[in-house]
Amino acid sequence: MIHRFKLFGYNVVLDVFSGSIHLVDEPTYDIIGMYGEKSPEDITADIVARYGADGVTAADVAECLEDIDALCKAGKLFTKDAFADIAKSYRRNNYFIKALCLHVAHTCNLNCAYCFAGQGKYKGDRAVMSLETGKRAIDFLIESSGSHVNLDVDFFGGEPLMNWDVVKALVAYGREREKEHGKNIRFTLTTNGVLLDDEVTEFCNKEMHNVVLSLDGRKETNDRFRKDYLGRGSYDTIVPRFKRFVEQRGDKEYYVRGTYTHHNVDFLSDILHMADLGFDKLSMEPVVVAPDDPCALTEEDKGVLYDQYEKLAWEMIRRNKEGKGFTFYHYMINLTGGPCIYKRVAGCGSGTEYLAVTPWGELFPCHQFVGDEEYSMGNIWEGVTNTALRDRFATCNAYSRPECEDCWAKLYCSGGCAANAYHATGDIKGTYSYGCDLFRKRIECAIAVKIAETVK
Repeated sequence: MIHRFKLFGYNVVLDVFSGSIHLVDEPTYDIIGMYGEKSPEDITADIVARYGADGVTAADVAECLEDIDALCKAGKLFTKDAFADIAKSYRRNNYFIKALCLHVAHTCNLNCAYCFAGQGKYKGDRAVMSLETGKRAIDFLIESSGSHVNLDVDFFGGEPLMNWDVVKALVAYGREREKEHGKNIRFTLTTNGVLLDDEVTEFCNKEMHNVVLSLDGRKETNDRFRKDYLGRGSYDTIVPRFKRFVEQRGDKEYYVRGTYTHHNVDFLSDILHMADLGFDKLSMEPVVVAPDDPCALTEEDKGVLYDQYEKLAWEMIRRNKEGKGFTFYHYMINLTGGPCIYKRVAGCGSGTEYLAVTPWGELFPCHQFVGDEEYSMGNIWEGVTNTALRDRFATCNAYSRPECEDCWAKLYCSGGCAANAYHATGDIKGTYSYGCDLFRKRIECAIAVKIAETVK
């Protein structure tokens, strides 16, 4: 399978199953489009008729066809799919857990209108995780990790800083336990920044592998939805704290993460605003809400969003050349290595190797399923008891959805997010088609950015 596209003057040919990317001229681009579907004679006649006035001859076409044949034999073009069998067997009877999302606070000091977690309550009562429950969660992770050495614990909410003393104590406990069991725990934290003070900053910069800072961009964009319970916007409170945090963060990982909605489909302005504030690691995610929600993205928005992603890629190329570059999460792809094939096929591992833990120790496939009792998987004392649900999540991959069969991007998205599929279709094996369209556009733009980094 191949995918051809044109962007920023590049004629790009992606060989899906080898990951090879080829930059070609116009005649070659068209020849590859006809290769295998038309005879060499018909291809030659077609190309000479189109490009003969530009000096392209039958001999040139023959030489190009020979080069394509050689690339096919080398496994770099029209490569056959060798991964379907991996998808059938991967994760079956191998349910070691490597990551937990610890919901240390089902409460929040903001009242964001689009919040999928219902202002941090997840359809339930406000609650915070006890230290005892958190310790048991870490023990459960270590006990369930099998051969995994590198483990991940994400402090999540609600707003995790509203249970800050427990967060600190759990990091200390994790450091003790990892030494005892030969593990390496990478802690991360996601925060809205309202409580981000000097103590939190110093601790996070010492102990947190990554920190996600929530900001939607321009003041008017951020304050439209990210308000406190008195209706006051959070921008003026959090931006100075985020800037101070990042200045002290050094070379450690962080992201400033925003959400765009129907109300700011011109999200590029928000991304560039954050970059101009000095943040150089950025993410901007499309909102996922019910179709009748005023925030929901519409079909009419899609063309605008495509244009925004292209303009973002072009702006990143321009700024990179000026030495003022920044990274954008969805454009971070490695064209020479990247994730192993198992990750490319099966994705994040929600419901199998990645689970969310509520303040009272209940297990869910990921944070986006918390509060939906149909997706309760067990608890940290008894482990995963809903094994049928775990088995179903184990089959979620790029080969289990019929809609993915002919999609050129499936080894980049791994079949897509199970939670988004569920919320869009009612089935974790469904497909969120709107998200698929945006994803494909982002990958094309990401490839173009990488090409620009390589090609003078």
